[in-house]
Amino acid sequence: MKKNNLKKWNNNLGMGTVEMILIIVVLIGLVLIFKTQIQELAAVIFEKISADSSAILS
Repeated sequence: MKKNNLKKWNNNLGMGTVEMILIIVVLIGLVLIFKTQIQELAAVIFEKISADSSAILS
């Protein structure tokens, strides 16, 4: 009887999948909430990269 109870407690095969799905859902939610800020930040970064690369090439 004790071995059966231990097997039930040690059977965590599906836990990793559920945790990964929850993490992905949270990340997608954060991206949707901060979409405009992420786009603005990316635009600023690419402008700086473009300006620095043109300065190096000339």
